[in-house]
Amino acid sequence: MTYQQQISLSTKSHGDVHDLTEQVAAIASSSGIKTGLVHVFNVGSTAALGTIEFEPGLQRDLPAILDKLIPPSGNYGHEQTWHDGNGHSHLQATLLGPSLTVPIAEGKLVLGTWQQVFHLECDVRGRQRTIVVTVVGD
Repeated sequence: MTYQQQISLSTKSHGDVHDLTEQVAAIASSSGIKTGLVHVFNVGSTAALGTIEFEPGLQRDLPAILDKLIPPSGNYGHEQTWHDGNGHSHLQATLLGPSLTVPIAEGKLVLGTWQQVFHLECDVRGRQRTIVVTVVGD
């Protein structure tokens, strides 16, 4: 069986991190699937998904380390083409990735105690995001 829903999310700006765990868990639960997988996908090329311990220190650390690895001030080819100030946003989002798959057992997400599903806005301005959650299994 396959079940799908979307999550709508408003972000503020670059580095805005949201905990999606409860919403994803609710969709998995409402699917009625007891054993399977939940796939979470961000629609768009300047935001990312992953798992992390969702606490204030890491909410600051993750965007900060990405800005060190791929600085906003970089002279990227994307900037030379589009001049929109978000070349680093595309690269940061690509590094982390647009999707995540989590197992489901006994109708619940299989996550560690300190592991939450997060969405990270990498773009230079806030956006209205759509996250597609697809649940597959029995």
